[in-house]
Amino acid sequence: MIKSFLISGSGGQGILSIGTILANIFMLNDLFVTYCSCYGAEMRGGAVNCEINMSDSELYSIQNTKVDFLIALNQASLDKFISKVKENGIIIVNSSLAKINKTRNDIKYIFAPLTQQASSLGNIKFANSIALGILSKILNNFPIENVKKAYEKFLSNKTELIQKNIEAYLLGYNSIKEIN
Repeated sequence: MIKSFLISGSGGQGILSIGTILANIFMLNDLFVTYCSCYGAEMRGGAVNCEINMSDSELYSIQNTKVDFLIALNQASLDKFISKVKENGIIIVNSSLAKINKTRNDIKYIFAPLTQQASSLGNIKFANSIALGILSKILNNFPIENVKKAYEKFLSNKTELIQKNIEAYLLGYNSIKEIN
């Protein structure tokens, strides 16, 4: 079983951070993982994305022509990568920064006001963790202990952010009832 993920947005939205945390969660669940990031020379505001592949057996490729899951944290990312989602794939869209518009009938959409929800937690940068919580609910296979370990490992030098990110993750996880 191989599943592929594409996380995309703008520099400063924590795209690479959440991709690294997702890869670590998979590894903590004894899965095989590949990770590849792509970003321009721009720091904040430039296009950023990363691809993660997860499997229960060894992986030999880091990039795919199509992905099972897309997290798009802004309109430009949604527009650029929607065609890369496989039939029956799932897109998590930040409806705070992208239009609620279903342009394909062969995929499932989850529109969530991630930036708005993150703002209610005190920092819009938590939008990425909310999206990860939503993805986790869909996949239904991440023990919370492993999620906490992944955040603790990644944020070891910023311990004050660990609990807030886990709170954001749980907000996303608990916000999903069904997939449209």
